[in-house]
Amino acid sequence: MPDAIVIGGGQAGLAAVHALKVRGLEPVLLEAGDEPVGSWPHYYDSLHLFSPARYSSLPGMAFPGDPDHYPHRDEVIDYLRRYAAALHADIRTGHRVTAVTRPGDRFVVSTDSGEELSVPIVIAATGAFTTPHRPALPGLDEFTGTVLHSGDYREPSPFAGQRIVVVGAANSAVQIAIDLAPHARVTLATRHPIRYAPRKPLGRDVHFWLTVTGFDALPIGPWLRTKPGMPVQDAGGYRAAIDAGAPDQRRMFTAIDGDTVTWSDGTRERVDTILLATGFRPGLSYLDKLGALGPAGMPKQHRGLSTTHPGLGFVGLEWQRSFSSATIRGVGRDAAYLARRLLRR
Repeated sequence: MPDAIVIGGGQAGLAAVHALKVRGLEPVLLEAGDEPVGSWPHYYDSLHLFSPARYSSLPGMAFPGDPDHYPHRDEVIDYLRRYAAALHADIRTGHRVTAVTRPGDRFVVSTDSGEELSVPIVIAATGAFTTPHRPALPGLDEFTGTVLHSGDYREPSPFAGQRIVVVGAANSAVQIAIDLAPHARVTLATRHPIRYAPRKPLGRDVHFWLTVTGFDALPIGPWLRTKPGMPVQDAGGYRAAIDAGAPDQRRMFTAIDGDTVTWSDGTRERVDTILLATGFRPGLSYLDKLGALGPAGMPKQHRGLSTTHPGLGFVGLEWQRSFSSATIRGVGRDAAYLARRLLRR
């Protein structure tokens, strides 16, 4: 029998396995996909990390290449593959967890193949970017054009010549809208003005300042009533492109009639595609029967420790402990903290 089960084989799950192994445990990692690389293969082709390689590593293995370059999506996938192999852990791909229950003093983890594993410790590491979030926008359900989420977007060629509205004001929304702009007529629809932050204030990457000030790891997440959003990191091109109207930016539309959008100034126009760059929510439905989730499927937890079930933990949630909790550079800290606390209990 394994000492623990880690659910999810992305960066959070791999960091959790590392944290357990260095403390002498032999966990089993269960990953629904074909390989332990998380959601990265499903992200759009032009995606680059917003942090340089020197600030983009999991514990025990530095990210390769120039430490100051911003790794491409495929570099991250390759890094996670090599990291998983170096763990020398029991990683079982193609194992989708369907339910976690606790009939006695141990958890029972059930998979879609009918397998059941009994363990004293379960770490849910399916992260905060599993389930696409579709906001309640006026008329969206009646839109007769195409509605996509950023999780479905790969590259711009299928949208050539279209009229597209990208909904969102964060990094992904801006990056996708600018990716599309040379190929289609694109509007970035936002509820509020886009907040920009320079990528290199005073000539150093912002992650340098986050690290040297200690803010990146400051465990203030549990005390924040409202979790602040990330500003758009701009190396100089994003704001300039939007100010030049490629893409243009407008306030959120107020209504939809068929394939026609009404803007806040009353103008109406036909739209082919609405692309929702509106974020994701944790995919933790396998915990429904356990009673470990609160409203909207969010886990009942404090700093990653379940407040309902001793022995249950979470890794990879936004602001779980700090500003960097849901990032490749931050999950290792949270996993180490969680492993210590679970073993102490």
